[in-house]
Order: sequence, then C-alpha cells, then structure tokens
Amino acid sequence: MPARLRTVLWIMIVVAGLVLVAPYLSLGSRLEVHGYVHYAVLVAHVLTAAVALILGPLQFMPAVRAHRRRHRLIGRVYLLGGVLPAAVTALPVAVWSVSPLTRISLTLAAVLWLVTAGLAVRAARRHDITAHREWMMRNYALTFLAVTARLVVPVILLLRVTIADDSPASIAETATTLIPIGQTAGWIINLAVAEALIRRGTLRRRRPAASGVRK
Repeated sequence: MPARLRTVLWIMIVVAGLVLVAPYLSLGSRLEVHGYVHYAVLVAHVLTAAVALILGPLQFMPAVRAHRRRHRLIGRVYLLGGVLPAAVTALPVAVWSVSPLTRISLTLAAVLWLVTAGLAVRAARRHDITAHREWMMRNYALTFLAVTARLVVPVILLLRVTIADDSPASIAETATTLIPIGQTAGWIINLAVAEALIRRGTLRRRRPAASGVRK
C-alpha cells in the first residue's frame, strides 16, 4: 500500500476514533446505561478501544517497524493500554446488553481479541516475525469492529429503504434493531478481510521460492 494512502487511512481512523469517543468525554452516551458502574465500565471500554484503534495502524507502517524500540513501545501501549483493558471491559458491556445477539457476538469478539493478542505476543517472543504480523493483523481486524459496525448498519438500512417504503419512524426503529447485526457482521467481515490479506501475502512469499526451485 502506498505511503500516502496509509497516511490518509490513519488520519481517517484517528478522526473515527475521536468521533466515537466524543460523546463520552461530554458525559454522554449513545447507549442505554444502568447506573454509574455500567457507565464507568462503558467509558473505560470506549476510551481504551480508541487507543487501540488509533495506535494499531502505526504498527504496520514500515517506517515504524524499521525502529525496533519504537515499534515495541507502540505495540506495548497498543496491547496493554488499548486491547487488554478494552477487551476485558467489553465482556461486562456485552453481558449488560439487552440484545441476546449482542451479548453472544461481542463476548466472542472480546475473547478472540484477547486470544489473538496473546498469540501475537507469543510469536514475537519466539522471533517468528511472520506469525507475529499475521496475528496482529487478525487482532487489529477485531479492533476495527467499532468502525465497520457503524458502516454496516447504514448500508443495510439504505438497502431496506430502497426496497420498502417505510415511514421515518419505522426507519429509526429499524436502525436500532440492526445495531446487533452490524456489530456481529463487523468483526466477521474484518476477520475475513484479514485472512484474505494474510493468504495473499503467503502466496507472494511462496512464488519467489517456487521460481527459485524451478531454476
């Protein structure tokens, strides 16, 4: 990916992270909360998830990877200050949800978030750079759920509006019911894209090796 495109994407991610966090900085919320504990855990989840969302792309930039100390520092902040607390707080947030689909989907996503982080760290300690990068790609795919979920719902809603002639009130109600679907589809789509990119990279690495054997 060209450097300029990576920079543009990172700026978009930063803006998206700030937009997601903004309501909670003003002591508000887009979600229904029940008590101070629920709100505190939700805010902690959103803020730490934003840290992971913003720092994650830096780990894939060649300029950052070229400096091992900088790469390790950003990686540790990403995992310890972002992914770990965000995934842990995501568990009670999921359980407190009124939607059964959200409870199951976000719980599974949070567990996978922690598992992929652990496998990425283990690969790094074994100096298996390829496996480390692949597990980090899967991990960031789960991190990016916050963005994808908010893109899936409007797309589904737009398709529904073009098919059915619903009233504004009905559209608003439908949008609310689609949120759990967007949350579930979000991380599934992201992981599918990550796996496709990983396999594409694997094929690229195998082609030079195969051509060398033929010679």
